[in-house]
Amino acid sequence: MSRRRVEEQDLHSQRWVISYADFITLLFAFFVVLYAISSVNEEKYRQVTESFAGIFSGQDGALHPPIGGKSDSDPAGIGIFQGGESTKEKPTEKIVPPKPENSAVLKAIGEQMQMQFKKLISSGNVAVQSNNLWVALELGANLVYPEGGALPAITTDPVFERVAKILKQYDNPIHVEGYTDNRFISSDQYPSNWELSAARAAGVVRILEMNGIPPQRMAAVGFGEYQPLADNDTENGRQLNRRIVIVVTRDRKTQRVVSAFGSEQVSEDAVSSILTESGLPESAIETVKDEQGRVTFRRKEASPPLDTETLTSPESISPQTRETPQ
Repeated sequence: MSRRRVEEQDLHSQRWVISYADFITLLFAFFVVLYAISSVNEEKYRQVTESFAGIFSGQDGALHPPIGGKSDSDPAGIGIFQGGESTKEKPTEKIVPPKPENSAVLKAIGEQMQMQFKKLISSGNVAVQSNNLWVALELGANLVYPEGGALPAITTDPVFERVAKILKQYDNPIHVEGYTDNRFISSDQYPSNWELSAARAAGVVRILEMNGIPPQRMAAVGFGEYQPLADNDTENGRQLNRRIVIVVTRDRKTQRVVSAFGSEQVSEDAVSSILTESGLPESAIETVKDEQGRVTFRRKEASPPLDTETLTSPESISPQTRETPQ
């Protein structure tokens, strides 16, 4: 009798188990790595928080240990420190003191402008005002600009050429002030008189630059309708209020003060007080309004000092307040 043949099992049919086991092992390792990354070191997190808080709050004091295992004594340690001081020095503004000869230069500029524009001055279209701190050349807007425009007319080119010829001889700072009347203006180009006055002043600055004046010396300021010379209720007054003023100052510091108030609204003594007195209180400059409603600024006269001996002497006490001995 023959033996039954035992069928051999196919070993290749179970190889998927090995691949499945490898996949499970890799998947387990992957989740272990994710868990390790997601775990937070509370000590390091606290150090980072404290370091950033100290940096942005600007606190001074001892340096905290850096994050990364390095000590304070290790100069090669890399980390985040709290507090500390910057080695970069803060730049200081240096103001050059005014030169005495600059006042003589302003006098020469004023005399030359008086000579150059003698006819225009006599006709009332131009005015020249000068003192020891600045020279102001006032041009009527009707002479320089068309109605409602900000581009200087071609007919005024000779005027600006003569102005530039005088000012090119010197290095004094220059700023141009623009003024308008109170008539309402609203357009896409000039929504208000602020834009119109500033554009007119900038137009003069650009013309002077084209005639050889270095742009670093110049600035443009627009005052709009808020510093009138005359009453805006009359046509003649509105015509006087529409003007351009070219101001040549003694130095940069004087220019900043004059342009802040307006050359026609501040007096020479008020500017001198601001330039020479340190810590000048606001009460040292007073506002004065004239009969036409114009506002000007001038130095307030100091009140005489009180005589303490007079106030404390027995004669200064009135009989009603003097005590009678019992």
